[in-house]
Amino acid sequence: MAETAPATERPNKVEISDIGPSRKKLSIEIPAETVTEHLGTSLDTLLVETELPGFRKGRAPRRLVEKRFGSTLRREAKNQLVAQAYSKAVEENKLRVIGEPFSESLLKVEIEDGKPLAFEVEIEVLPEFDLPKFEGITVKRPTFEITDDLVKRELDRLLLNEGRLEPKTKPDKGDYLTGHAVMTDESGEKHYDIGDAVIQIPTEDKNGRGMILGVLVDDLGPQIGSVKVGDTFTVRTTGPENHENEKLRGKALTITFTVNRADEIIPATEQEVAERYSLESPAKVREIIRERIAQRVAIDQQAAMRGQVAKWLVDNVEMETPERVTAAQAARSLERRRLELAYRGMDPQKIEEQIAELRAASRENAVRELKLFFALDKAAEHFDVKITEAELNGRIAQMASMRGERPEKLRQDLFARNQIGMVWNQIREHKTLDAIIAKARIEDVSVEEFNRLFGGQNADGGESAAPAKKSKPKAKKDDDDGEDAAEAKPKPRGKKKAE
Repeated sequence: MAETAPATERPNKVEISDIGPSRKKLSIEIPAETVTEHLGTSLDTLLVETELPGFRKGRAPRRLVEKRFGSTLRREAKNQLVAQAYSKAVEENKLRVIGEPFSESLLKVEIEDGKPLAFEVEIEVLPEFDLPKFEGITVKRPTFEITDDLVKRELDRLLLNEGRLEPKTKPDKGDYLTGHAVMTDESGEKHYDIGDAVIQIPTEDKNGRGMILGVLVDDLGPQIGSVKVGDTFTVRTTGPENHENEKLRGKALTITFTVNRADEIIPATEQEVAERYSLESPAKVREIIRERIAQRVAIDQQAAMRGQVAKWLVDNVEMETPERVTAAQAARSLERRRLELAYRGMDPQKIEEQIAELRAASRENAVRELKLFFALDKAAEHFDVKITEAELNGRIAQMASMRGERPEKLRQDLFARNQIGMVWNQIREHKTLDAIIAKARIEDVSVEEFNRLFGGQNADGGESAAPAKKSKPKAKKDDDDGEDAAEAKPKPRGKKKAE
């Protein structure tokens, strides 16, 4: 349908009310004259373009066209008027909206000729607050030593990643189960139905705690029990209070899992890895690992300092925090953390474990994540942080190198998953934190002292500053129902040359 001519300019009635910290409700009424004019213009345009059987194009009777296309015309007219009125209200009232507007009642609103069109929409906005003074901050910078023991740990991790799968009939702790997983809530509503889900039976050091369909379960091991291929077991748990799917929050969940196969990872040998990557000897494997750890040191060192500044910002910014973390806010926090961990080269399985931890975190922790997002956005404006295309491409190339992928492939994947904006925002946040660090007093400390001060974590709640190896095998995901719900699964590695 062609675009309609704009209606005569008439002011809409707009009322803005606070419905909670960082949330507002817009009540908008579009005048009856505007509605009538828009509907009339839309119908006139349709009359000119419509060709019905028995009538030449543009000559069909008005009443017949209206009867045939009236409901579609009114729906499109309503959508156009609502979009225009909403955009105008946001612009005229200088509302700094983040996320998508939400309305439970809009679908029920009908548009009628000669009557005003009234609707309500809820929005999330940046809160009003003042930034603290950045001068005088003290930041600890951990100093790393690349020891033979650290290289050995990374080598062991690599050998596990490059290992082969050994099918098992009766799996043990640490083995991987692949099968059909279905998650339902207490009312029987199905939330996940994944035909090729993967879970790991918790290892001894996890004390039975493990992850299934993206949810941490304290007693997963005991609930799995002793199983074999072909068995079906049931896991019962409670939905995390900060899950990005609000329907799961606090609900009693039941997960059934039918085991279709079980696998143990048999680590590769150093010689096998050297041959697989066309390296002259196992000693070259260790040399490359040492070089990659050295690259990681700079990243982890800066991440450790950024984490301290992030914590300082959250502790020193006063703002009204939301009464509850919405689904959009939770999803944004999870994707922000997932991208940050990927940038630091963490194993995909470890990433998903931390994401599950974040889902299970308290409301206080979830609000702190949201508060940091707001504070960094305002600080970025304060420092007038700009991002260039070269910086974006450089970050993608860096992430690709850490993950052992080609930059162009990673870029395509990021576009396909609509995550380029997340990478852009990550660079913006990093540059903002670095601008604050530039004003701080830096104190060098040992890794041991740093971990003693920060409890073995970066100050932003991330994993310890010690470098870690990349590239745990990727998780399989269901295209429709199970994104980010299946856990990492080992897969046999093909031969490829070292880059």
